[in-house]
Amino acid sequence: MQSLLPRRFGSHTRPFTWGSAMIAAMGCALPLLLGLVSGHPGFLWAAAGALHAAQAKPLHRFGMLRLLLLTGLGACSVGLGFWAASDPLSSLLLFAAYGLLLAWLQRFGAEAGKLGLGLALCLALGQGQQALGNLNNASAVSMLFLLGGLWVALLAFGLRGLHGLRTWPHMPRLLSLIKVLRRQAKRRAGQQWRLQALSCTLTFGLAGLLVSLAHLPHGYWLTMTALTTLRLKWQGGLRHILCASLASLGAAGLLILLGYSLQSPALMVAILLSLIALSRAIQASHYGLFMLQTVVSFVLLADSLSLDWHLVQGRLLNALYGVLLAMLVALLVQGLQNYLRKRQTPGLTAS
Repeated sequence: MQSLLPRRFGSHTRPFTWGSAMIAAMGCALPLLLGLVSGHPGFLWAAAGALHAAQAKPLHRFGMLRLLLLTGLGACSVGLGFWAASDPLSSLLLFAAYGLLLAWLQRFGAEAGKLGLGLALCLALGQGQQALGNLNNASAVSMLFLLGGLWVALLAFGLRGLHGLRTWPHMPRLLSLIKVLRRQAKRRAGQQWRLQALSCTLTFGLAGLLVSLAHLPHGYWLTMTALTTLRLKWQGGLRHILCASLASLGAAGLLILLGYSLQSPALMVAILLSLIALSRAIQASHYGLFMLQTVVSFVLLADSLSLDWHLVQGRLLNALYGVLLAMLVALLVQGLQNYLRKRQTPGLTAS
């Protein structure tokens, strides 16, 4: 059984990409500094859009296309999460749909799974921040997120120009891309994917429902903690479930301890920008490590300008609820897998 982290970190990371790291740091620095000076919550949404768009690789063949996809789809996801935050039924259906979308995209490999992960994080951020800011318009939130992504796109185009590359690279034919994705999807067993889809749908849907029903402040601590347990390849077993849950809860506890010990937005922003630059410079190719990097960055960004870090109980309880919910769903799916295996065994024996 594989552990949550790979044995050798270096074998799952790419060479340092300081150009992309500088774009990520500069893209998030401008809105966060403006937010520190003005105190307006709108700059936090622009910083979130910049962070989400900076996950793309501008010098890659698909880099600019992916950057624009991340920006546009992320803005829609944030707006939908913000809009559905006050309606439990809408939250349940929307989060369940995004959980299913995440499982479906994971069929096409790690890169497609990373796209689904980013959209799920944007949805959770939109729902969790709805009750904390002074904004009450989902369209305005989406537009601010979009502006942050376009600011990063402008920096990315400048980086391509410095390297003497075309502003917009040549794109492959759509049919060739579809063939590659279909070939990747066929490698996944049907029953395994259905179990993974069920796990993702139930976990994320119930997490969104719980946050909306209980009106939990900082609800993204619950949804994002539950999201970290959803792996690229669903693997049964109590050991894996327990390790993933304890790792998620431990990471959340360390982040809460950091914020409680600092209680300074300026210091939090300085640490966050350094973390974003370092994380983007050594962005992991392994899906589990990439998930850890991205979730930590999003959670710290969401609370980087908060002044209520002394209220740690709510954040800890949200993280604990997320872990317990993920463990419950994982145990249910594990039991279903064992039941299906027992039903198939007599048929194989008789044949």
